[in-house]
Formats: sequence, structure tokens, C-alpha cells
Amino acid sequence: MHTTIDDYIASFPIQTQKALKEIRAFIRIAAPDAEEKISYAIPTFHLNGNLVHFAGFKNHIGFYPGPSGIEAFKKKLSRYKGAKGSVQFPLNESIPYDLIIEIVQFRILENTTKTTKKSNLRTCKLGHKFNKTSDCPTCPICEKARVPKADWMTAFGAPARRAFESAGLIQLKEFSKHTETEIKAMHGLGPSSLTKLTALLKQNNIHFKKQ
Repeated sequence: MHTTIDDYIASFPIQTQKALKEIRAFIRIAAPDAEEKISYAIPTFHLNGNLVHFAGFKNHIGFYPGPSGIEAFKKKLSRYKGAKGSVQFPLNESIPYDLIIEIVQFRILENTTKTTKKSNLRTCKLGHKFNKTSDCPTCPICEKARVPKADWMTAFGAPARRAFESAGLIQLKEFSKHTETEIKAMHGLGPSSLTKLTALLKQNNIHFKKQ
């Protein structure tokens, strides 16, 4: 697993490296105070929380500004394939760096103006006490102790496991009935989980349904 963005970029073919270096440079222009790191196994810019992620693929560059970033620019991004929190920029087309800068600046505004939510103490049905800032009722103690419905799920965090189970994806072969875009759109499935899933499916010679 890569520990720096430089190492990550160096692992790709020259054409992909060029695109990754350029998108990194333009994000840096838009967010000069952001910290660079690897998060969810891909390059990440962090400023008062994760700002944006980006990643290399065989035929495109994945850009991850989160659901709010995609929603705010959905009209300008409509020509590209994407999901709830991501968009794909084909390597055989010009990458819209001006638009990327706009999206990054939007995310900076979001991250620097967001207020800290008050954490509420809750108690689950089994009596476990836990704090949460969201309305999600899931008890993290119960979730940690819960046995996954399939052995392959042990490689994934609780949010991804819940997403798979809710969608009825208990057997790996079931993923062949869904497109990659459909899986990416699942709530609880982040970039890291998607990377793990793609590798696991490849290992078992299972492929997503074609778009």
C-alpha cells in the first residue's frame, strides 16, 4: 500500500501519471493550505476534514469531492460518468481543470464554515451507551460484535458491510448483476472499500455488469 502521493502516482503508466500530476497541481493551486496525504488508499487533500480525493484507473481519473460537491456542480458534470460522490474524467479527453478548481474552492468553503455538531449520548436496546452527532441509530458496540453474513465481508468496515447486506449482496457472484456505477452509488461504500471490492472480485474472476 502506498504511503505517499508521489509513490501512488509513480505506480501508474506515463499517461496516467501525467494526468494525476496535473490534477494534483491544480488542486494545490485551489487549496494551498491543504495537507496532502493518503486516505482510503488514494491521494487526498485535507483541510478541516477531507477536502477531495483523486485516483487513477485504466481509462479515467476518478475525482471525489463528496456528494455535496457533485450536487453543487451536477449541471457542469452532467456529461461525465459518476456516482453520488464521484466523477470520472476520461484519459482520452481534456480534463476540466478550471471546473476542478471551482469544486475544490466550493469544498474549502464548506469545510471552513461548517459548525461543530453537538454529540448526543444514546443507549441501544442492549444497554450500550454511545455518543453520536448524526441521527443514525446504529450502536457501534453492537456493530463491532456483529458477525458478518459472509467471510469475505470481514475485510470491510461496518458501513460497507451494512450496505452489502441491505442490498442482498451476500455472495460475491451477486455483484456481476450490478454495474460499477450502481455499486459506487451505495451509501456507506467509500473509495477504500470500492478498491478492496474491485481487487476481491478480480481475484475471484467476477466482473461488474457492463454499463
